[in-house]
Amino acid sequence: MNTRLRQDAIVRSLRRNGTSTVNDLAEQVGASRRTVLRDIGALRDQGFAIHSESGRGGGLQLEPQSAQATARLSVAEVFALLISVAAMRTAHSLPFSDLADTGLAKIEKSLPPDKVRDLRRFLDCLHVAKLSLQQDVSDMESMDPALLPAFETAFLDQLRLRFQYRDARGCETSREVEPQAMLILPPLWYLVAWDPTREDFRHFRMDRISKPEHVEGAKFRRRHVSFDDDVCPFQDLGL
Repeated sequence: MNTRLRQDAIVRSLRRNGTSTVNDLAEQVGASRRTVLRDIGALRDQGFAIHSESGRGGGLQLEPQSAQATARLSVAEVFALLISVAAMRTAHSLPFSDLADTGLAKIEKSLPPDKVRDLRRFLDCLHVAKLSLQQDVSDMESMDPALLPAFETAFLDQLRLRFQYRDARGCETSREVEPQAMLILPPLWYLVAWDPTREDFRHFRMDRISKPEHVEGAKFRRRHVSFDDDVCPFQDLGL
C-alpha cells in the first residue's frame, strides 16, 4: 500500500472507530509502528487534529471537524476525474457536460499552485481517441488501483516504472520501462512507454498491468511519441 492510500486508510479508521491504538492501525494498514507514527506526523502537518491519550484505554483520536476542513484531492485524484470526463465525452455518454466542466474548474482552483503545475504536466502526457469497432474488449478486466499513484510519480519525476504484465495469451513477464504517454481508447486504457530492452515503444493495456512501482534513481529523458491523426491530446479537448 503506497503512502497516500495508507494515510487515507488511517484517517478512515480513526473516523469510524473513534479511538485506535498505533498497533491496531499498523495491523489494519499492514505497516510497522514506525511507519504509522510517521504517517500520523504527516497527517498532523496536513492539518488533521489527531490527539493521543496515554495510559490504559488510551489511543489516537481524530477531531471530525479537522477531517472535513482538511479534505484535499490529490493530483492523481483530480487527474482521474478529468480523464473520466474526457473518456465519457469521447464515447458521447456525458449528458451533463457543462456541469461537469464547471465542477472540475472549481476543483482545480482549490489546488495550490504547485499541484496545478503538476496536474497540467500530468495532463500533457494524456491522449484520447475512439476505439476501433473491430477491437475485442470481452476480456477487459478492472485496473489495479495502485496504477495512477505510481504513474503520477513516474511521469512527473521521470522515473522508470516496474510492473508485471500479462499479454493477450496470458503469459506474464516482469517489465521495466520509461513511461512517455497515456492513451485512452474508451473503454481501453494504454500506457505508452519506451522499452530499453527492446529499444522501441510499447503499448501496455492498463488492465493487464499489476504491481506497479516507480524505480528510484532511474531517470529517463522524454521522447516524442507519434500517434495516428485521429488521436487527440487531452488539452485540445477544451475541458
